[in-house]
Amino acid sequence: MLATDLTFDAILAAAEIVGRELPATPLQSHPLLDRALGRPVLVKHENVLPTGAFKVRGGVHLAARLEAAERAHGLVTCSTGNHAQSVAYGARLAGVRATIVMPAGAPAAKRDAVRALGAEVVLAGASLGEAGEHARALAADTGASFVCPTDERIVLGHATAYLELFGQAPELGTLFVPVGSGTGAAGACLVRDTLAPRCRVVGVQSAAAPAGWRSWRAGTIETAAATTRAAGLATTTGYPRTQAVLRDRLDDFVLVDDDAIDAAAGLLATCAHTLAEGAGAASLAGAVAAGDTVHGSGPVAVVCTGANASADEIARLAGSVAAA
Repeated sequence: MLATDLTFDAILAAAEIVGRELPATPLQSHPLLDRALGRPVLVKHENVLPTGAFKVRGGVHLAARLEAAERAHGLVTCSTGNHAQSVAYGARLAGVRATIVMPAGAPAAKRDAVRALGAEVVLAGASLGEAGEHARALAADTGASFVCPTDERIVLGHATAYLELFGQAPELGTLFVPVGSGTGAAGACLVRDTLAPRCRVVGVQSAAAPAGWRSWRAGTIETAAATTRAAGLATTTGYPRTQAVLRDRLDDFVLVDDDAIDAAAGLLATCAHTLAEGAGAASLAGAVAAGDTVHGSGPVAVVCTGANASADEIARLAGSVAAA
């Protein structure tokens, strides 16, 4: 399936499948967070889903759309954590084998969560790119099917979050979305085009992992080192399928540093009663960085895409809250 086949009708069909397994997530305001930002901001709480992240939507949709060979020979994918849990969750639903290749430095809590869902974990490489190379080789050697993090079934599943969001708040002025592989931002743009064409969609990525941002600006697939502390944003390349959507549809794309992401996680903890991992706090960091530039453009929303904070993230969060 090409990017041009990622249609609104396909997202509606995915929503029927995802909705049978997962509840809709809340879109909430938090007065203390409004005060901290100096304007109302809505938070889409994808962190309350079963794996603690929006990516489980992709796994659920994938499970319902597996081909016969995938069911027979199993799945292999690569991930720093949340996509891993998503595929493991979907594989368990479908009753198929799954092997997840993760970089050696992937957070222990995410590795343990994948194993708890019944998938095998293989640690390989120092980066997601190196883990991906190992995963493709492993799939070729074993006959299993490699599931790209931007597989069309995954993108369509992720897009259901934004079908919900724009149904909950059709008059949004600006939506900030974190970008790793870009599946969430692509889904947001595809839904926005039909349901809320006046809303601006802004991608947010760590300045310490700017491959997606570079690809969007250049109009070609670019690579970059990923040294960010936010594991969910630690991609080393742009992805053709999602970049094809973002190139013409994303209104803006901003970089924020890791300290700003940590500060946003602190705001979510203290003002919105929400534990967020780095990727889950990135969209709020983007909204904070935008400041007055979004004033007067209608309601603003951010997406807490995940709550799977590592031990290091929790320690930094505790330190920042204590200092405040």
